Amino acid sequence: MSALMQLKAVDVRFGAVRALAGVDLRVAKGERLALIGSNGSGKSTLLRVLHGLIKPSAGSVLRDSAMRQAMLFQRPHMLRTSALNNVALGLWIRGARWGDARAQGLAALHRVELVEVAQRNARALSGGQQQRLALARAWSLKPDVLFLDEPTSSLDPHAKREVEALMAEFAQGGMTLVFASHNLGQVKRLATRVVYLEHGRVLADLPVNEFFNGPRLGETSREADLFVKGEMA
Repeated sequence: MSALMQLKAVDVRFGAVRALAGVDLRVAKGERLALIGSNGSGKSTLLRVLHGLIKPSAGSVLRDSAMRQAMLFQRPHMLRTSALNNVALGLWIRGARWGDARAQGLAALHRVELVEVAQRNARALSGGQQQRLALARAWSLKPDVLFLDEPTSSLDPHAKREVEALMAEFAQGGMTLVFASHNLGQVKRLATRVVYLEHGRVLADLPVNEFFNGPRLGETSREADLFVKGEMA
């Protein structure tokens, strides 16, 4: 698979705190890469470096110049306007005429089954609906790669299933996914590859089946092995 982006020896420091330490990572087209690890391990920082929101303190980030990307945050910000306008405004800012932006926005809402709330204020929607709306905003931009930071952590089980189903459909359509998650069941269902981080370092980078079922995980990283067994939080 061709590489969309590559990190080489990336460090990120916030004052005296080293959030990422010597990270080497390659993201290939079409894969579904899960970032896991305990709180403070560097997952969110790594996502923001990949998306270009944080500049490395050291090292390099190489990107395919033609790559389109979008990011979904754990608690997406909703503009104080209708669900439809929340999608259409992003398209309009990208250069679409307003009429076309609204038409494309409506198609995106249909894609995530939110057409019935198109005219409702986005901030009045449920948490699950807001996350699906955020996915509609991202999908409407037709990104090659979608970054997601704990996309279902604050949702009830039904809403989690809906968001996971959309992520799977996006991936089946050819979109590359890079997502952080504490939900190991979700990782098993959605990921093709797992990267385990601890204290800003990548301690394991394996295909999903090898990560969860391979006999050598403990040899690769004792911390990753304990995390999978539920002995680290």
